Amino acid sequence: MFNIDEIYSVTHFVRLCKNSIEKHIPQSFIQGEISNLSKPSSGHWYFSLKDENSQIRCAFFRLNQRKIQFTPENGMSVIIRGVTTLYPQRGDFQLIVQQMEPAGVGNLQLAFDQLKNKLRMEGLFDSENKKEIPEYPEKIGVISSSTGSVIRDIIEVLKSRYPLSEILLYDTIVQGENAHHKIIKALKAADDQKICDVLILARGGGSLEDLWAFNEEELARAIFDCSTPIISSIGHETDTTIADFVADLRAPTPSAAAVSATPDVDAILYNAAKLKKYLLESIKQSVESNKYSLALLRQRIIDPSQQLLLNAQKLDDLELRLIRTNKRIIDENKRKLKLLISQLQNYSENFIKLQKNQLSNRASVLSLLSPLNTLSRGYTITQNKKGEIVTSHNQVNSEELIITQFHDGKVTSKVVNKEDN
Repeated sequence: MFNIDEIYSVTHFVRLCKNSIEKHIPQSFIQGEISNLSKPSSGHWYFSLKDENSQIRCAFFRLNQRKIQFTPENGMSVIIRGVTTLYPQRGDFQLIVQQMEPAGVGNLQLAFDQLKNKLRMEGLFDSENKKEIPEYPEKIGVISSSTGSVIRDIIEVLKSRYPLSEILLYDTIVQGENAHHKIIKALKAADDQKICDVLILARGGGSLEDLWAFNEEELARAIFDCSTPIISSIGHETDTTIADFVADLRAPTPSAAAVSATPDVDAILYNAAKLKKYLLESIKQSVESNKYSLALLRQRIIDPSQQLLLNAQKLDDLELRLIRTNKRIIDENKRKLKLLISQLQNYSENFIKLQKNQLSNRASVLSLLSPLNTLSRGYTITQNKKGEIVTSHNQVNSEELIITQFHDGKVTSKVVNKEDN
């Protein structure tokens, strides 16, 4: 039989285990690989930390995440500092994470690499998105601290190199917690004013932690969104920040940034002198060439009186040519007209002769066919008093008058007697 005093409820037993674990297992540093990472909307992170043989559940609450700069991912090897406990609701053994760093690389370095890869994939570093630095800026804005040596170096270089430009300082802190917010505010103020031809974003050297404000994603996107060209010069020549990758041009030092932003006034004066000399030589050559051309033109110019005589002679020649041409045309037309008249005469004579022949032939035919020609051979034509031609003796009666047509006249007679043949 069980001793009733030795029987625990589940809740009492879990609480006993929890108190024992938290009391006897100290705060620990553990290295392992992240798996089953979950990030609910509460902001807390839950995952398992495992090695080849074992794993343990972990909870990384939002308030403990404030100092973490990188983004944990499944498969990432990390070192965590945490306290051991039991989650009573499930009876799960777990670690409450208080600190996390990537194994083998620093926290900030990993965050830098992750953000760099992210922004590169989005195209923020692409050369086609870079704005051109103006060749002769009238106003140069400098975004930096007014108390550092950086601004003094930049002003010294700009004054000696290109004193024609105006320098505007947009003062900001460049280091410390939330420094990037101050830098963004100064950057937007300079860009919104639309008075600077180029902006220089600069600070001196320092550790990765000191320069971290220039590795913040929010600042990188603010630089990318600026309409004014930006030259970055963060830290020493060996230092590289995210801001350097996004800016339109990176200079290794603040002094080099001032050089990149301006032309050299001495070089400008030297080139101007060379250009002046070249222009003078060109003008001299052009004048000599024009003098020679003018001399040639003078030789080709004819005296007006001589030109008038030449024109008069040409006019006479044209008049004679016109007279000869008209005479030739008239003679040619006369010859053609004479030929046409001759042809017409020959044609008329032949036509009349032909017509006479045709008329004679037709008269002969008509003569042969004429009734009078028939009558001349002894034939007559008899008509009754009505003028009808009588072709039979039966058409007339006794005592009727008839008219007989001879070839040379007519005879009227009376029918006395009719007989049949």
